[in-house]
Amino acid sequence: MSRRMGLILDFGGVLTTSVPACAAGFDRRAGLAEGTFLSMIAKNPEGVALYADLERGAITQTEWNERTGTLLGIDGTNLLGRVLEDLHLEPSVIAASEAARMAGIKVGIFSNSLGSEPCDPYLGHDLVANYDAVLISERYKARKPDPILYRTMLDLMDLPGEACVFVDDTARNLPPAEELGIATILATDPATTIEQMESLLGLRLTEEV
Repeated sequence: MSRRMGLILDFGGVLTTSVPACAAGFDRRAGLAEGTFLSMIAKNPEGVALYADLERGAITQTEWNERTGTLLGIDGTNLLGRVLEDLHLEPSVIAASEAARMAGIKVGIFSNSLGSEPCDPYLGHDLVANYDAVLISERYKARKPDPILYRTMLDLMDLPGEACVFVDDTARNLPPAEELGIATILATDPATTIEQMESLLGLRLTEEV
């Protein structure tokens, strides 16, 4: 097999710290039982539908804030911003992606959208300048794991699936990539994720200690 020349990265939970840990911090601050927020967006039928609509751009973030706040029984003002308060960039993974790009690998961002107002999760991160391709789901009125988005991402990368590696922190988002021949990594801790990236790309992405 020829060398893989594309690296596709999810944003939240890959280039940032853990999303579940972030949500747990929000639960504590809001006086909710641990796991309440994640359960609301992953298991509660109405909460799941609202979150899917947000990711597809079918509703605004403000509408999602208000309606999800009501489901949680709390004030929905800037709810997403409050949920993401503890979410921070993961410097080691970002450095590894930069090293891959410097080595000639095309690096793209493939992220489900959370809207941009009043909270913009990508604020301060010039994705267009720092990556070779960017796909934010709401712009395509679909969301991972919709297979059509993966084909669109390959088009943006201008590479076949067999030439790419895809990293995501959500297991259900991986199978559509695998069906297109893309090698996948389920992001867990940063060190393990980087090791797997190095193995699949055949590159050293970190400095020797």
